[in-house]
Amino acid sequence: MTSVSVITGGAGGMGLATAKVVGRDHTLVLCDVRQDRLDEAARTLAGLGITATAVNCDVTDRKAVDGLLETASALGAIASVIHTAGVSPTMGSAEYIMRTNAVGTVNVNEAFFAAAGEGGAIVNVASVAAHMLPENMIPTARFPQALHDEDAFMADMLAACSVVGDEMQSGIAYAVSKSFVRWYSVAQCERFNGKGLRILSVSPGSIDTEMGQLEADAGAGAMVADAAVPRWGKPDEMAALLAFCASDKAGYLTGTDILNDGGVIASMTERARIAADSG
Repeated sequence: MTSVSVITGGAGGMGLATAKVVGRDHTLVLCDVRQDRLDEAARTLAGLGITATAVNCDVTDRKAVDGLLETASALGAIASVIHTAGVSPTMGSAEYIMRTNAVGTVNVNEAFFAAAGEGGAIVNVASVAAHMLPENMIPTARFPQALHDEDAFMADMLAACSVVGDEMQSGIAYAVSKSFVRWYSVAQCERFNGKGLRILSVSPGSIDTEMGQLEADAGAGAMVADAAVPRWGKPDEMAALLAFCASDKAGYLTGTDILNDGGVIASMTERARIAADSG
């Protein structure tokens, strides 16, 4: 039976790079909200001999996401979903960022849980930002609400972001929303395993994509300079990791987050230790 892979954010830098890898041996379904970019991505893949079904889908709309998975199921057995769709701090309000990154993740993952058969895997894209907030700023105890009371979840998440000034709330919302993605991918692994499914997340550092470069002057550029590998990550480097995590070769990998940040967190942690020791 045909193996199908769904890539959300498929018109973005990471999504398209991943499609070029996964499309070699899977039937592809690409999802994005930008129809012109989606069409362009499908044409690019066609030029490489890869056929993709393009679906315009807003991940914050659960009915649309259910339709996306129905489309994928009609093409064959869903082998994987690689969920790269998301927005960064400069792209909108705290509410928009939280709803897209956190609620969107719930929608995509729960639709996958309902539609996929045994052996399927979902790989969520979190962020290095999920490793940077102090624990007392992450409302982890409120995260489970996302599964049964979206309104209460959103209210509590935005309240957590309101501890800083208006100009900083989008950045905090990004870090909290990606912390949620990381939490969800760990917390739900036993439930997913009950259906023979794997779930995990990958946390990229500063990646040289259109969206990544939007944050070049808002912190990402400084993190590049401070990394053990002092350069921007390449979309192809993320694509290779995402494709591996979604593949049968990673059949023992679930319920975890893989940090792929060029050593940013490692360098920051060690420099802080040295500074504390010398102080």
